[in-house]
Amino acid sequence: MDKHKGERCVIIGNGPSLNKMDLSPLKNEITFGLNRIYLLFPKIDFRPTYYACVNEYVLRQFHQEISSLAMPKFLNWSFRKYFRKSQDCTFIRMLYNPHFSRDLTRGFWSGASVTYTCMQIAYYMGFKEVILIGVDHRFKESGISNQPITATENDVNHFSPDYFDKGVVWQLPDYKQNEWAYSMAKEVFKSEGRRIMDATFDGRLKIFPKTDYESLF
Repeated sequence: MDKHKGERCVIIGNGPSLNKMDLSPLKNEITFGLNRIYLLFPKIDFRPTYYACVNEYVLRQFHQEISSLAMPKFLNWSFRKYFRKSQDCTFIRMLYNPHFSRDLTRGFWSGASVTYTCMQIAYYMGFKEVILIGVDHRFKESGISNQPITATENDVNHFSPDYFDKGVVWQLPDYKQNEWAYSMAKEVFKSEGRRIMDATFDGRLKIFPKTDYESLF
Protein backbone atom coordinates (compact mmCIF):
# COMPACT_ATOMS: atom_id res chain seq x y z
CA MET A 1 0.00 0.00 0.00
CA ASP A 2 1.18 3.56 -0.87
CA LYS A 3 4.31 2.23 -2.58
CA HIS A 4 4.01 5.09 -5.09
CA LYS A 5 2.37 7.69 -2.88
CA GLY A 6 2.02 11.04 -4.64
CA GLU A 7 3.42 9.80 -7.96
CA ARG A 8 1.99 9.62 -11.48
CA CYS A 9 1.31 6.52 -13.57
CA VAL A 10 0.04 5.73 -17.05
CA ILE A 11 -2.45 2.94 -17.74
CA ILE A 12 -1.89 1.74 -21.30
CA GLY A 13 -5.07 0.44 -22.91
CA ASN A 14 -5.00 -1.72 -26.02
CA GLY A 15 -6.96 0.34 -28.52
CA PRO A 16 -5.79 0.96 -32.11
CA SER A 17 -5.15 4.60 -31.18
CA LEU A 18 -1.81 3.47 -29.74
CA ASN A 19 -0.60 3.14 -33.33
CA LYS A 20 -1.09 6.89 -33.79
CA MET A 21 0.92 7.89 -30.73
CA ASP A 22 4.61 8.32 -29.94
CA LEU A 23 5.00 6.04 -26.94
CA SER A 24 8.72 6.66 -26.42
CA PRO A 25 8.20 9.18 -23.56
CA LEU A 26 6.64 6.40 -21.51
CA LYS A 27 10.03 4.80 -20.89
CA ASN A 28 10.49 7.43 -18.19
CA GLU A 29 7.05 6.83 -16.62
CA ILE A 30 5.54 4.25 -14.30
CA THR A 31 3.19 2.28 -16.52
CA PHE A 32 0.61 -0.51 -16.39
CA GLY A 33 0.32 -2.85 -19.38
CA LEU A 34 -2.85 -4.88 -19.87
CA ASN A 35 -3.87 -8.24 -21.33
CA ARG A 36 -1.88 -8.79 -24.57
CA ILE A 37 0.17 -5.60 -24.39
CA TYR A 38 3.27 -7.72 -25.02
CA LEU A 39 2.35 -7.86 -28.73
CA LEU A 40 3.41 -4.23 -28.81
CA PHE A 41 6.89 -4.94 -27.43
CA PRO A 42 8.65 -5.32 -30.82
CA LYS A 43 7.64 -1.73 -31.62
CA ILE A 44 8.67 0.00 -28.37
CA ASP A 45 11.92 0.42 -26.46
CA PHE A 46 10.52 0.01 -22.94
CA ARG A 47 8.48 -2.45 -20.93
CA PRO A 48 5.56 -1.63 -18.65
CA THR A 49 6.44 -1.34 -14.98
CA TYR A 50 3.48 -3.52 -14.04
CA TYR A 51 1.16 -5.92 -15.84
CA ALA A 52 -2.49 -6.77 -15.12
CA CYS A 53 -4.96 -9.31 -16.48
CA VAL A 54 -8.22 -10.53 -14.94
CA ASN A 55 -10.22 -11.73 -17.96
CA GLU A 56 -10.86 -15.47 -17.90
CA TYR A 57 -10.56 -15.93 -21.66
CA VAL A 58 -7.24 -14.12 -21.89
CA LEU A 59 -5.80 -15.98 -18.90
CA ARG A 60 -6.91 -19.40 -20.15
CA GLN A 61 -5.72 -18.96 -23.72
CA PHE A 62 -2.52 -16.98 -23.18
CA HIS A 63 -1.26 -17.93 -19.70
CA GLN A 64 2.00 -19.29 -21.06
CA GLU A 65 2.82 -15.99 -22.76
CA ILE A 66 1.79 -14.05 -19.66
CA SER A 67 3.96 -16.25 -17.44
CA SER A 68 7.04 -15.31 -19.44
CA LEU A 69 6.65 -11.58 -18.82
CA ALA A 70 9.48 -10.25 -16.67
CA MET A 71 7.57 -7.73 -14.56
CA PRO A 72 5.32 -7.74 -11.49
CA LYS A 73 1.91 -9.11 -12.47
CA PHE A 74 -1.56 -8.63 -10.97
CA LEU A 75 -3.80 -11.56 -11.88
CA ASN A 76 -7.24 -12.98 -11.14
CA TRP A 77 -7.07 -15.32 -8.13
CA SER A 78 -9.50 -17.76 -9.76
CA PHE A 79 -6.94 -18.65 -12.45
CA ARG A 80 -3.84 -19.03 -10.27
CA LYS A 81 -3.60 -22.72 -11.25
CA TYR A 82 -2.18 -21.63 -14.62
CA PHE A 83 0.80 -19.93 -13.00
CA ARG A 84 3.72 -21.06 -10.90
CA LYS A 85 4.10 -19.61 -7.45
CA SER A 86 6.33 -16.61 -7.91
CA GLN A 87 7.18 -13.38 -6.15
CA ASP A 88 6.28 -11.42 -9.27
CA CYS A 89 2.64 -12.62 -9.30
CA THR A 90 0.01 -11.05 -7.06
CA PHE A 91 -3.35 -12.81 -7.21
CA ILE A 92 -6.39 -10.72 -6.33
CA ARG A 93 -9.78 -12.15 -5.47
CA MET A 94 -12.68 -11.01 -7.64
CA LEU A 95 -15.83 -9.82 -5.90
CA TYR A 96 -19.21 -9.39 -7.55
CA ASN A 97 -20.75 -6.48 -5.66
CA PRO A 98 -20.22 -3.24 -7.60
CA HIS A 99 -17.85 -0.95 -5.70
CA PHE A 100 -14.46 0.73 -5.83
CA SER A 101 -11.99 -1.18 -3.68
CA ARG A 102 -9.67 0.94 -1.55
CA ASP A 103 -8.01 -2.18 -0.15
CA LEU A 104 -7.12 -4.85 -2.71
CA THR A 105 -6.22 -7.34 0.03
CA ARG A 106 -10.00 -7.68 0.50
CA GLY A 107 -10.67 -8.29 -3.19
CA PHE A 108 -12.01 -6.14 -6.01
CA TRP A 109 -14.82 -5.72 -8.50
CA SER A 110 -13.55 -5.64 -12.07
CA GLY A 111 -16.28 -3.44 -13.55
CA ALA A 112 -15.97 -5.63 -16.68
CA SER A 113 -12.64 -3.98 -17.42
CA VAL A 114 -9.01 -4.61 -16.54
CA THR A 115 -8.60 -0.84 -16.90
CA TYR A 116 -10.87 -0.34 -13.89
CA THR A 117 -8.92 -3.00 -12.04
CA CYS A 118 -5.75 -1.01 -12.66
CA MET A 119 -7.37 2.17 -11.35
CA GLN A 120 -8.00 0.36 -8.05
CA ILE A 121 -4.45 -0.97 -7.99
CA ALA A 122 -3.14 2.53 -8.69
CA TYR A 123 -5.24 3.92 -5.85
CA TYR A 124 -3.97 1.25 -3.45
CA MET A 125 -0.38 2.01 -4.45
CA GLY A 126 -0.91 5.67 -3.66
CA PHE A 127 -0.68 7.27 -7.10
CA LYS A 128 -1.97 10.83 -7.08
CA GLU A 129 -2.45 11.08 -10.85
CA VAL A 130 -3.47 8.40 -13.32
CA ILE A 131 -3.24 8.98 -17.08
CA LEU A 132 -5.19 6.79 -19.51
CA ILE A 133 -4.08 6.14 -23.08
CA GLY A 134 -5.32 3.61 -25.62
CA VAL A 135 -8.75 3.47 -24.00
CA ASP A 136 -10.62 4.00 -27.28
CA HIS A 137 -13.96 2.81 -25.88
CA ARG A 138 -15.19 1.57 -29.26
CA PHE A 139 -15.52 -1.84 -30.92
CA LYS A 140 -16.58 -2.75 -34.43
CA GLU A 141 -18.78 -5.62 -33.26
CA SER A 142 -22.06 -5.18 -31.41
CA GLY A 143 -24.25 -7.59 -29.50
CA ILE A 144 -25.01 -8.78 -25.99
CA SER A 145 -22.52 -7.41 -23.45
CA ASN A 146 -19.99 -9.94 -22.13
CA GLN A 147 -21.13 -12.55 -24.66
CA PRO A 148 -18.21 -14.79 -25.68
CA ILE A 149 -17.57 -14.99 -29.41
CA THR A 150 -14.92 -16.67 -31.53
CA ALA A 151 -12.89 -14.41 -33.78
CA THR A 152 -13.21 -15.17 -37.49
CA GLU A 153 -11.03 -12.42 -38.93
CA ASN A 154 -8.17 -10.11 -38.05
CA ASP A 155 -8.73 -7.88 -35.04
CA VAL A 156 -9.57 -4.22 -35.76
CA ASN A 157 -10.45 -3.34 -32.17
CA HIS A 158 -6.92 -3.37 -30.81
CA PHE A 159 -3.48 -2.11 -31.74
CA SER A 160 -2.55 -5.38 -33.44
CA PRO A 161 -4.56 -7.44 -35.97
CA ASP A 162 -3.23 -10.50 -34.12
CA TYR A 163 -4.57 -9.39 -30.74
CA PHE A 164 -7.70 -11.59 -30.89
CA ASP A 165 -7.03 -13.30 -34.18
CA LYS A 166 -8.93 -16.13 -35.86
CA GLY A 167 -10.04 -18.85 -33.46
CA VAL A 168 -9.54 -16.84 -30.27
CA VAL A 169 -12.49 -16.61 -27.90
CA TRP A 170 -13.18 -13.17 -26.44
CA GLN A 171 -16.04 -11.18 -24.95
CA LEU A 172 -18.04 -8.26 -26.28
CA PRO A 173 -17.52 -5.14 -24.16
CA ASP A 174 -19.97 -3.98 -21.51
CA TYR A 175 -19.88 -0.21 -21.98
CA LYS A 176 -22.63 0.46 -19.44
CA GLN A 177 -20.84 -1.40 -16.68
CA ASN A 178 -17.49 0.09 -17.71
CA GLU A 179 -18.80 3.63 -17.48
CA TRP A 180 -20.51 2.95 -14.15
CA ALA A 181 -17.23 1.65 -12.75
CA TYR A 182 -15.16 4.48 -14.21
CA SER A 183 -17.53 7.00 -12.64
CA MET A 184 -16.92 5.41 -9.25
CA ALA A 185 -13.18 5.65 -9.74
CA LYS A 186 -13.42 9.27 -10.80
CA GLU A 187 -15.35 10.26 -7.68
CA VAL A 188 -13.11 8.34 -5.28
CA PHE A 189 -9.95 9.89 -6.70
CA LYS A 190 -11.51 13.36 -6.78
CA SER A 191 -12.71 13.12 -3.18
CA GLU A 192 -9.13 12.63 -2.02
CA GLY A 193 -7.45 15.29 -4.14
CA ARG A 194 -6.25 12.82 -6.74
CA ARG A 195 -7.29 12.60 -10.38
CA ILE A 196 -7.66 10.40 -13.43
CA MET A 197 -7.06 12.06 -16.81
CA ASP A 198 -7.79 10.67 -20.28
CA ALA A 199 -5.08 11.27 -22.88
CA THR A 200 -6.39 8.71 -25.38
CA PHE A 201 -6.10 9.91 -28.96
CA ASP A 202 -9.61 10.38 -30.39
CA GLY A 203 -11.18 8.22 -27.66
CA ARG A 204 -14.93 8.05 -27.12
CA LEU A 205 -14.89 7.71 -23.34
CA LYS A 206 -16.41 10.82 -21.75
CA ILE A 207 -16.11 10.06 -18.04
CA PHE A 208 -12.72 11.61 -17.31
CA PRO A 209 -11.30 15.07 -18.08
CA LYS A 210 -9.35 15.07 -21.33
CA THR A 211 -5.72 16.08 -21.52
CA ASP A 212 -3.27 16.42 -24.38
CA TYR A 213 -0.85 13.50 -24.40
CA GLU A 214 2.14 15.38 -25.77
CA SER A 215 1.79 18.16 -23.21
CA LEU A 216 2.30 15.69 -20.37
CA PHE A 217 5.94 15.16 -21.19
